[in-house]
Amino acid sequence: MKCQDCGNENDSEVNFCKNCGASLKKSPSKEDVSITFEQVETLFNYLRTGENDQFFDHVTDDVDWTVMGTHPLAGTYHSKQDFVSSTFNRLNRILKEDAVFKVNNIIVKEDTAVVEMESLSTALNGMLFNNTYCWVVRFKNDLIVEVRAYVDSALVQMVIDANEKLG
Repeated sequence: MKCQDCGNENDSEVNFCKNCGASLKKSPSKEDVSITFEQVETLFNYLRTGENDQFFDHVTDDVDWTVMGTHPLAGTYHSKQDFVSSTFNRLNRILKEDAVFKVNNIIVKEDTAVVEMESLSTALNGMLFNNTYCWVVRFKNDLIVEVRAYVDSALVQMVIDANEKLG
C-alpha cells in the first residue's frame, strides 16, 4: 500500500507507514460518512424503549461485533444473528425483564460513533444487573457494520453464574 504522504510502499496489512508514520487507513468515502448525532440518538433510543428489533434493523447481517472482556459473552461475532442469540437473548433469559439501555453520551466523528450507556435490570435471583457500556460503532451507508463493545466483565460473569441454572 502506497503512503499518501511520502509515497513509500508498505505491506498491505500495516496501518502506518514504515517511513513517515502516517496513517495508511483509507478515509471513508462520502457515501460512508452519512451518520449524524441525531441519527445515532434516534437509533439508540430504540434500545431505551425496548424496541430492539427496530435497532437491529439498522445493523448489517454480516456485522463484525466484538464484545471485549473475559466473561461468557465476550468474543467476536460475525453476524447479527450470532451476536443477538449469543448475547442479548442469552442475557434476557436470565433477567426478569429484557435489558433496557439508557444513553448517557454520544460522540460522532465521520463514520464512527461512541455511545456510552447504562442498563438497570434485575436478574431472576433478584440480583441487580446495573451495568455500564461503551460501544464504538462504525457505520456505512447509515447501517452499523462494526462494533466494539466494552462492558463490566465481572458483573456479567456473576449474573450469568448465579442465574443461568435458574433460567
